[in-house]
Amino acid sequence: MNFRQLDLNLLRVLAAIHRTGSVTMAGKTLSLSQPATSNALARLRDYFKDELFVRSRSGLKPTRLCEQLAPAVLVQLHALETAITGHEEFDPAHSTMHWHMSLSDLGEILILPHLAGSLRSQAPGARLSNISVAVNDVPDALEAREIDLAIGILHPRHQGIRTELLFSERYVAVSSPQWRPASGRSGRTLTLSQLAQAAFVVASPTATFHGSVEKMLVQMKLQDRIVLRARHFGALPNLTLTSDLLAIVPEMYAKHLQQCYGLRIWGIPNAPAYEVRLVWHKSTDNDSAHQWMRSLVHRLFKEQAWQNHPLPEHMATGAAIDQQLAAMDVTGRPT
Repeated sequence: MNFRQLDLNLLRVLAAIHRTGSVTMAGKTLSLSQPATSNALARLRDYFKDELFVRSRSGLKPTRLCEQLAPAVLVQLHALETAITGHEEFDPAHSTMHWHMSLSDLGEILILPHLAGSLRSQAPGARLSNISVAVNDVPDALEAREIDLAIGILHPRHQGIRTELLFSERYVAVSSPQWRPASGRSGRTLTLSQLAQAAFVVASPTATFHGSVEKMLVQMKLQDRIVLRARHFGALPNLTLTSDLLAIVPEMYAKHLQQCYGLRIWGIPNAPAYEVRLVWHKSTDNDSAHQWMRSLVHRLFKEQAWQNHPLPEHMATGAAIDQQLAAMDVTGRPT
């Protein structure tokens, strides 16, 4: 086995197939066609005199030799990339970099518009793609360079993964302006008894950073009150406006819905707080482009009004909305 005869570009293919378990997906990751990726795998098999990957019901599985090779190859590829690009001065105004991020559908609603606006003004030649990655797969996707960073309720314990706190949040309930609890007085916060009489709608995306909504309801013994599960948070405004359902959402999103749709916000007693974090791989710590992007994300969360700022008094829940409703009939038209 002569190392000089090995095309080092093939090692990128080896790492990509090892990560994805698919020739087709590996090709997409590397911007290669499926035939080109298959040809690269054939050349790798010929060089190492080993199948490297064998077919299974769940995709391609690495052989014992491949399991030994792939981690070492990935480490060396990362080190080489950092050595080549880490000391270059990044110029966002002239950059044509294609960023790959992982945001939940809620992140697309609340964060992506602001990030896209900043990129268009500061780095007009750059591109940005939001890649759907399940929470548990985020560390592997970062390591394999499928994504550059992720934002969400993420607490990876994997070696080589960096995290920073962006902000803390809590859950609240939102309803149509006309909705009232079945019993008791209408305050800013619903009692457990009032919640136990309500009907809930929750968002349950297939790849989400907000699985803790249902966990919270289970802890409060309210899981039986979930009558509707939507696939996306974007469906919740119309569902609450046209029904008697309460939606359980993060407070930041609730304020967005109140401003855009006039929904009413209700506090939830002892609602647990959660942390939204920025996550990246340590191999990009000193990369000037990645440093710029992480700095941009931090500035957005510090500067933008959607970052957990209190609502103006005239938009707060409670008496102000009741006074507005008193001047309307049941259809919402002024009386």
